[in-house]
Order: sequence, then structure tokens, then C-alpha cells
Amino acid sequence: MSLYELLIIMAYLSVTACLGFLGYKQTRTRLDYIIAGRNTHPFIMALSYGATFISTSAIVGFGGVAGLFGMGLMWLVFLNLAVGILIAFIFIGEPTRRLGHRLDAHTFPELLGRRFDSRFIQIFCGAIIFLFMPLYATAVLLGGAEFVQILFQLDNFNVALLILALVVVIYVLGGGLKAVMYTDAFQGGIMMLSMIFLLFMTYSRLGGVTAAHSHLTSLAPLVPSSLQAIGHKGWTCFPDYGWGDAKFNLWWIMVSTITLGVGIGVLAQPQMAVRYMTVKSNREIKRGVGLGAVFILLLTGIPYTVGALSNAYFHDQEEIRGYVLNKDEIQPYLGQEPPQGMVIRILPEGGTSEIRIPLGKETSITLGDSGTPDRIRPRLISAQRTGGARDQIIPTFIDSAMPRWFGVLFLLCLLSAAMSTLSSQMHTMGTAAGRDIFEQILPDYSPTDRQTVLVTRIGIIIGLVISLFLAAKSLRGYIAVSTALFYGLCASSFLPAFIGALFWKRMTRAGAIASMMGGFCVSLFWMLFFFEQTARAIGLCQMLTGQAVLWPDPNWPVVDPLLISLPISCLLAAGVSLMTHPPGREHLEKCFGA
Repeated sequence: MSLYELLIIMAYLSVTACLGFLGYKQTRTRLDYIIAGRNTHPFIMALSYGATFISTSAIVGFGGVAGLFGMGLMWLVFLNLAVGILIAFIFIGEPTRRLGHRLDAHTFPELLGRRFDSRFIQIFCGAIIFLFMPLYATAVLLGGAEFVQILFQLDNFNVALLILALVVVIYVLGGGLKAVMYTDAFQGGIMMLSMIFLLFMTYSRLGGVTAAHSHLTSLAPLVPSSLQAIGHKGWTCFPDYGWGDAKFNLWWIMVSTITLGVGIGVLAQPQMAVRYMTVKSNREIKRGVGLGAVFILLLTGIPYTVGALSNAYFHDQEEIRGYVLNKDEIQPYLGQEPPQGMVIRILPEGGTSEIRIPLGKETSITLGDSGTPDRIRPRLISAQRTGGARDQIIPTFIDSAMPRWFGVLFLLCLLSAAMSTLSSQMHTMGTAAGRDIFEQILPDYSPTDRQTVLVTRIGIIIGLVISLFLAAKSLRGYIAVSTALFYGLCASSFLPAFIGALFWKRMTRAGAIASMMGGFCVSLFWMLFFFEQTARAIGLCQMLTGQAVLWPDPNWPVVDPLLISLPISCLLAAGVSLMTHPPGREHLEKCFGA
């Protein structure tokens, strides 16, 4: 890394440190640490909401999924805007802020616990957050570390993980939610600028909008046979809908897991819902809608577009200058179908570490003369270029297609995306441990502000350690899936109770508990025994039954748990509430006013 690049990164970290210190200086009470004092500026709230929403899993994970499956992911952009901004801010944000202020709730579990007058609900929600949010945090850590490792050519992936995590935890521990939101706003600005540059430079590299998309369409015959078998028809086509045949699996993956899992799950994300309670009036929420919509449009639409278009670049334009180290081994296979797993070992021009690129049928190599570098044109689609590692598609595209200075800018973008989401996750896990579990388990003990903040900080450290352990042990390549599963788990467990808490006065404590426990248990059961990707990874079904999933039907193993658990959770919320005694008038007046 050059001195110039190092100075840019140091400047970024210095500004982040200053904002973290500003949050620390302005944090005097438990209210400041947990809920930012309830007086946050609407633009800071909107940027913090967006930066928390958009993590490295959106840019690297879902951008890589777009590189694999194509432009069909733009439906997720639509759902992110329609649900994640318009419905969330206009219909959910205002009543959440109003109810939170009336009940003096500091956290999402506390909001539900006080609305239904149940300490169990607060503890149960806090436990789900503390135990399962590390799954999402792991996805964010992996996404950031993927790019850090490629850009800095690190041999040890765990070093990148550790550096990323330590930088975040320092300012979260010190400044609480104020520090988190100040740094989120700064990082959100960097993310927006980086995405605009990325889109402009991608289209410039591919000859303009029309030429880029036309070429992407023409690559449809190159879709690998394994993807064709599940319904992939090209990167500008949406897969066919149907049931009973494996050729419809891709439709169910894209719609149930990727689009609905994240698009609906955002409404019940604890770290997002608490943002509404940080502003002092409903007017402040409305002022943040426009900025939030622009932010989400840029930060989801651009990575998904670029991810799909990376196929056109890798196949048609990529040229690597360097020295082929295994010329004799690959020479006989140039221009024909190479053996499975054969790679070209290249020492890039000016580089010190070799890279390995799969050898394809169309790969061409022009050997240099007397010490001049060779020129290699891989002519591969994105998934082949990265050896099947979809989470490396975006980082590899940036490293290959963009100038070095943009690589540093994009590193700051990914650092911003990772740090903004991680800081919110760590803060949410910490408050779940301190405010929602510790204080509620000991109801007769009245901890001081200092004690609550201390337990919250301990919770943050424990959550970080769990996330780092999972990231170090996990199979890389599951960033998007981990994110979608956590979003789906939150939607199944929290969403019916959350919506009922805001809009249905007849909903009872028993209905909320039944909905939460039913949605959580069904979602977890489906993940362990029916949803193939998680069932195979965990292995419990294999151990108990001798088969990977209970129902090896052509389509059921790819149906997301959300599609099963959320309807059951809704039915339990409504049915049990109607069969039990309604809440008392006095409690409802406390929640909603006379």
C-alpha cells in the first residue's frame, strides 16, 4: 500500500475517531447511551437508518448474488424502497416514536414488553437479539473482510476480521448510540458518493448503458448447466415460476429467501426500529423520508446492477498483466475444455503475491518477450472468475476493473458499510444484555445508570466475540443467506406482535407471546429440518434422521422459513388475542392516550 493510500485511510479513521469522541462527550446518562437522548436531527437519523440497513452484506453479499443470478434482484430494491422506507417511515415510524415516548421505552424489546405489560416478552425478545444477531453480524464482518483481504493481499483472513471488529467496538463502547449515529451519518455520506462513482465508471468501462445491458443479455448461453437446471435463463431474465420440478428452484430462492426475507424482515429489525425513537417529533421522521429513499435507492440498486454487469466485464474486457508461473502445465489446454479445477498461477505486474484464476475454454494468453509481462484474458463469467465464491465477485471486480485510487475509495465505502451496521448491531446486542435481560431478570434491583451502561458494554464485548468466532469458523460464501435468515427470523418472531402493538388495541399479552414463540419455533424448526442450506450446514437433521432434510422434495428445501412461520405467527397473534380477555382500559390509555 502506498503512502498516499495509507494517508487517506488514516484520515477516514481519524474523522471516525473524532465523531466517536464527540458522542462520548455528549453521553452523560443512560438515556443518552441507549437512545441518543431522543433529540437526534432528522437527517442524521435518516442517514443512520440507511447506513444501518445497508451493510457489506448488501454490497458484497447481495451484489455477488446479482452477479450469480442477474438483474432479478432489482425487485428487492423496489421492496427495500416501498417497505424499508415508505411503509417503515410513514406508517411504522410515527406510531413507534409516539408509543416509545409514552411508555419511556429505550429499546425495541422494552417497547413490546411495556406495550403488553410483560417482563417475559422483553426478556424473550432480548434473548433472541443477543443470541441470534451475531449471525447477522458475522455476515457483515465477512463482507468487509473479503474486500480488505483482496485489496491488501493478506494471507490471513482472520487478521482482516479482527482489525475491522476492534475499530468498531472502540467507539461503540465509549460513545453509545450518539457515537454510532454520528459515525453512521459520516459513513453514509461516503457510501453514497462511492456508489455514484461506481455506477458511472462501470457504464463508462462497458461502453454506456445500452451497450452494457445488451452485452449482458447476449451472455445467456454461458449460464452454467448447474444454474440452468434450477431455472437460470440469463442475467437479464427472471426465472420461471412453478412447483414440483427442480427447474423452479431459482424462483423460490430469489423470491422467498432473497426478496421477501429481507424486504419484509426490515420492518422488524430491532436496530432499525429504535432509530424512530431517537427523534423528538413525528415531523422529524417525515423530514427524513426523502433522504432515506435516495440513500436506499443508491446503496441497493447500484451494487445489484454492477454485480450483474460484472459478467460482461469479466467475459469481454478483463485483461491481466503479469507472469504466468505454470505455462507448461496449461499450454496444452488453451482453446479447449480444460480439466476440472485447472488454474492459471499468475504473479501480477508489480505484485508480490501470486493469484490463481480458473482456466476456461475461451481463455487466451499472450506471452511477453524478454521479461515483459504476459497478457491473460480469462474470458469467464463472474462465478467462474471467482471460482464459485459469489462473495468475492464485487471485490474482484473492483480490484480488476477500477483504478487503484477507486479501490481505496471503495474500501472506505465498505468499511463505512461494515462499521455503520456493526456498530448498530453491537449496540443493540449490548442493550439487549443490559437493559432487556439484566435489568428484567432482577426486577427488585434498581441498577444505576453506570451499572446498566457497564453491563451493556460487557454485552457488546460478548456479542463481538461470538460474531468473530462464527466469522472465523463459518464457510465463506453465505453472506446474503445469513442476512436473509436473520431478517426472516426477526419478522417471524416480532413482526405480528410489533404491528399489533402499534395498531390493534385488542391484541393481548397472551396473543403476543403465542405469536412470538410460535413464529420463532416454527422458523427455527424449518431452518434445522427443511431449509436445505441451513439444515446441511448445521447437520442436526442428518444426525437424527440420516438424511439432510426431512422432505427432499424438488422445491420445499429452498422455500424460506419466513413463508411458513410468518403466516403461523400472524394466525396465533389474532386467534389467541380474540380468545383471551382484552387489555384493561387504564393500560390502553397509558399506551395510546384517552
